[in-house]
Amino acid sequence: MTKTAFIMIAGKPNVGKSTLLNTLLGEKIAIVSRKPQTTRNRITGVLTKGENQYVFTDTPGLHKPKTLLGEYMMKSVGNVADSSDIVLFVIEACTELNSNEISALDKYNASGMDVILVINKTDRANKIKLAEQIMELSNRYKFHAVVPISALNGDGVEYILDELEPLLTESVHFFPDDYITDQPERKIFAEIIREKVLRLLDDEIPHGVAVSVEEFKETKGLLSVRAEIYCERESHKRIIIGKNGAMLKKIGSYAREDAEAIFETKVFLDLWVKVKENWRDRPSFLSDFGFKDELE
Repeated sequence: MTKTAFIMIAGKPNVGKSTLLNTLLGEKIAIVSRKPQTTRNRITGVLTKGENQYVFTDTPGLHKPKTLLGEYMMKSVGNVADSSDIVLFVIEACTELNSNEISALDKYNASGMDVILVINKTDRANKIKLAEQIMELSNRYKFHAVVPISALNGDGVEYILDELEPLLTESVHFFPDDYITDQPERKIFAEIIREKVLRLLDDEIPHGVAVSVEEFKETKGLLSVRAEIYCERESHKRIIIGKNGAMLKKIGSYAREDAEAIFETKVFLDLWVKVKENWRDRPSFLSDFGFKDELE
């Protein structure tokens, strides 16, 4: 008898949702950065263990939108919730819930959805304060389970699957058993590049960066990719390129290294930087970058 469930991973920005997804799958499919709101699109990861198939969807961090892109991201979260069976709600250990987290938990509890509270970053938490946090939230909300973890170290993550298993329902598997993600290869490559920009230029460049893969050609033993990094200002373009192109070369080098590990082939990467002012508030540009559905 095969079983499955669609499981939404939700929470505020930078709480470790993408790290949790990667750890659950044992593969890197979602980019990780110290910057909040790194995840823009829903990202589906599939884990099949014997007869059980867990379909996880990582979502953008809960926040009050300030741009059209932000509105898209929050609408995406709502759409995923509507099509999910279970919510893994990720919070940070020993940290007070903010208004967005409270609003979301109130909504999920009212809907009757099964919610598993995942308390992340316990590796650096005070154990007494953590116990108090678990008690306070368990009295305040109805959870199927509360699971303290460290997504970065993998501590406690296996208990999430233990708690999810009884919530699975009898069903055919919706994806092949060797399937890991529904993300197109071009999208995965674009996100690898964007992660390197965010990591290498964490303090210099805000969220106004997008990546478009314009050419993606596979031949025997070589993947050739031409990609364009878009930013909102000429000053940002100069920073991304760096003196004598040094920063762009570093971004490309790190992206190639990750891509070769993921795609298991040699990679030739041709990177360009272009400016599209205020693209986060322009529907035509958002559509070009794949954010069309939630804007309609």
